[in-house]
Amino acid sequence: MYRFLFSRQWLTYLGLAILFAIACVLLSRWQMGRLAETQAVIDLVNRNYNAAPVPFGQASDQFAHLSDGREWQQVSLRGSYQTADTRVIRNRPLNGQPGYEVVVPFRLDSGQTVAVDRGWLPIGNQEQGKPDSVPAPPMGEVTVVVHLRPSEPRLDRGAPAGQLASIDLPTYAGQLPYPILTGSYGLMASETPAAATTPVSLPKPQPDDGTHLSYALQWLAFGVLMFIGFGYAARQHARNRAIDAAAEAAEAANAARALGDDEAEARQAADAAAARAARFAPRKRRRPSAEEEEDAILDAQGYR
Repeated sequence: MYRFLFSRQWLTYLGLAILFAIACVLLSRWQMGRLAETQAVIDLVNRNYNAAPVPFGQASDQFAHLSDGREWQQVSLRGSYQTADTRVIRNRPLNGQPGYEVVVPFRLDSGQTVAVDRGWLPIGNQEQGKPDSVPAPPMGEVTVVVHLRPSEPRLDRGAPAGQLASIDLPTYAGQLPYPILTGSYGLMASETPAAATTPVSLPKPQPDDGTHLSYALQWLAFGVLMFIGFGYAARQHARNRAIDAAAEAAEAANAARALGDDEAEARQAADAAAARAARFAPRKRRRPSAEEEEDAILDAQGYR
């Protein structure tokens, strides 16, 4: 009933179904890989964000080159802000509202300098492309707790004087008359003493798993549905073939009945006569051998 499955056409269909299923499995694994990456980011934030701050002396190398597992870690800094070299970072939305972020160099007691992102400012109403005002950081010695963040990529767009397109630390360092560490910067969590007015603190990131798991399951479901569809198509094809065969048999039976009783009886009589003729037909005589012919000749001449 299902011998047609071994035909070239149906074997081609099966091969295409297998290739589609393999593609679905690979896409599902890709989505699971992205899910694992997202969960790793979530674990990193949860592990480092609220951990106890470590002194700069224990994390100084992270400001030169930030390790993957140290992002968002809190570090305690002691020193003073270099307010004259403040930069405003453009195009930094917060909760759907356009604005800026404020970055200020921070010189530590050790003599090294790092960049500190003090927070967010809304777009200004007085002059286009600038905030209305930039709150000044506290003067003198300050203790600042920051979250480690990596240097951002350089963007191929310009920025007015006193502004940057991104927190691209090498570009920022090129604008300063003294060196700063360019491996990472600090996102301010708190400062003591606090300034009278401060930018809006940037909130804790809230990454989620997204839709990677559902997409992975959907791709697997598509692969299974392909085989279900193949089986359904094969079953329907077999049923259609069976229906066609039954229809042909019914047509043959109707044609036989259409011959009529007399013709059927005549056919039955002819078949019976042919059987009797074959039964009583004389058998073909066997040709006598040479010895039998010689004996017959001697008998006819009276020698026997």
